[in-house]
Amino acid sequence: MKIGILGSGLMGAKLGQLWARCGHDVTFAYSRSRSKLERLAEAAGASHGSVADAVENADALLLAVHWSRVDDVLAQAGDLSGAVVLNCCVPLDPTNTDLVVGIQSSGAEELAAMRPQARWVSCFNTVPSEAFMPVFSQKERTPRPQVLVYGDDAGAKEVAGLLIRDIGFDPLEAGPLRTARFARPASRSPLPWSPPSWLTANPGGLP
Repeated sequence: MKIGILGSGLMGAKLGQLWARCGHDVTFAYSRSRSKLERLAEAAGASHGSVADAVENADALLLAVHWSRVDDVLAQAGDLSGAVVLNCCVPLDPTNTDLVVGIQSSGAEELAAMRPQARWVSCFNTVPSEAFMPVFSQKERTPRPQVLVYGDDAGAKEVAGLLIRDIGFDPLEAGPLRTARFARPASRSPLPWSPPSWLTANPGGLP
């Protein structure tokens, strides 16, 4: 699958690297530092380029930027017509303290309104990035930890489900995009994600 990663922070970097290790054709894009994109691509055996490069002919996109950068990255991405976009952005203020959208709306719904022709699905935004590598290294273990998936496009959810399973999680159907109104505020609690018992016992992901 050709995957464009829009964002080079912890979420975009780790998910992009793992999908590349699964054999997907990954392109990293959008960073204040071109050298960071180069390092990510080299480490993952992937590509890097502009946002337009990442979007072009992609089977799926991951939007993984700080909420304050959403307008800028979307301006570079274009109208995203027909594109499957996995959103893991959290609508936090610049200090990462408070949600700036909710509960009459949500970040997921705001994004869908900004690019209504895209096929939006939210996932990974209730899971800490620190969990990705341990889960990936033990992805044959069961039960698998679950990732909430919510959106209004069944086909986009199927694509997201494939990518979620690739790195060792199982998708948990959570309904339409408006679920984000409640999923994000709830996950601001001290324990937003509950790993399986085998992962708790082996936090490094090792037998």
